[in-house]
Amino acid sequence: MLEASGLGLETARRLTADALAGADDGELFVEYRQSEGLVFDNGRLKSASYDTAQGFGLRAVVGEAAGYAHSGEISAAALKRAADAVAAVKSGHAGSYAAAPARTNTRLYADLNPLASPSFEDKVKLLQEIDAYARARDPRVRQVSASIAGSWQVVDILRADGHRVRDIRPMVRLSISVIAASGDRMEAGSFGCGGREGFERFITPETWQAGVDEALRQALVNLEAVPAPAGTFDVVLGPGWPGILLHEAVGHGLEGDFNRKKTSAFAGLMGQRVAAPGVTIVDDGTIADRRGSITVDDEGTPSSRTTLIEDGILVGYMQDRQNARLMGMAPTGNGRRQSYAHIPMPRMTNTVMLGGDKDPAEILASVRNGIFAASFGGGQVDITSGKFVFSCTEAYRIEDGKIGAPVKGAMLIGNGPDALTRVTMIGNDMKLDPGLGTCGKQGQGVPVGVGQPSMRINAMTIGGTAV
Repeated sequence: MLEASGLGLETARRLTADALAGADDGELFVEYRQSEGLVFDNGRLKSASYDTAQGFGLRAVVGEAAGYAHSGEISAAALKRAADAVAAVKSGHAGSYAAAPARTNTRLYADLNPLASPSFEDKVKLLQEIDAYARARDPRVRQVSASIAGSWQVVDILRADGHRVRDIRPMVRLSISVIAASGDRMEAGSFGCGGREGFERFITPETWQAGVDEALRQALVNLEAVPAPAGTFDVVLGPGWPGILLHEAVGHGLEGDFNRKKTSAFAGLMGQRVAAPGVTIVDDGTIADRRGSITVDDEGTPSSRTTLIEDGILVGYMQDRQNARLMGMAPTGNGRRQSYAHIPMPRMTNTVMLGGDKDPAEILASVRNGIFAASFGGGQVDITSGKFVFSCTEAYRIEDGKIGAPVKGAMLIGNGPDALTRVTMIGNDMKLDPGLGTCGKQGQGVPVGVGQPSMRINAMTIGGTAV
């Protein structure tokens, strides 16, 4: 990118070194991205988009402050202007530039460009086939929406000391939504999958037909759902995607910036018990081809597997370079940004609760009167207090140890740190989500993954509509 733009590597190195002289840390982040998306809705191709973007972001870090400038023009003139803009943060400061991150030969995903294959015509045909298959599956299907999206991102990270890191990041996603109706009642079900691969694995008939079947199954289950009860119940969470609750209610609270600023419910609790025995949570950006994985983060630090909570004890935070330095800790490869136009910050990758030793059937059998939450939708979390509210997109009553009627409108209400202490049984069926998560923080979105085994949490508040 540097050579093709006319800027050149040596000129970029010289200007970056001059711009960051006297700073504590910082980098030049150069990005090129291609992205494509097709949406098929209600029997027709609703939208098709293709976008190419490129640019750079220059950051100078001084203590707790950072100066940041970005441009869609990659040139010596633009870089000089950016250097002038970030210089204000260094005024009167003569810092010692931080040591470069370690290098890695690990490659967690291929360099392939997923936009190259299949052709546009074949992608449209695939979406048509998904629509036709879903409508033929059940006469109650009223609406089908299917989309495929792909991107190819190339990043080049250059530091003032000459350290250079490059990464090529593919990404694909398939999403299917089905609305079914019975009388005047309509309910929805959905399925999504993806990862840092080409489209080949995700668009086979076996995969997309199974996806349609799952979305339709969920919609039909919801058609039979009764109003959810309100009150305090023991809750069993299913494996895989329900880990999104841990991601939101616990994961954000374990990011370094919130803990350095003491705005997290976990601030100051390092080394203390914050969860029930047996609860171990890791953030692992090193799982090959996963949506949340990164070979290196957006500061050039190699990704890692960071243990956050071990057997109920808080043992680590997710760190970028700036917050790690200020807290006297090591960076963990969690410095991420949405694009060259955004400053990096501590972000999750694949946040996973490890499995235990209980059979899932044993966990269900242990609950006399409770709720089984199989899938979640949206939610809200207060990082400072840890309080959360999450809506269930698929949930059931548990009656005398058996799955009962499906319920609609169930809301899980609680406090993240408190909920962790109420975990009493952990399943041996740990599962990763199928690859559909996107995490938002301070206006930036990045792809993430979640995972967990089945688990029992005692005495959770359920908000429902049943009288």
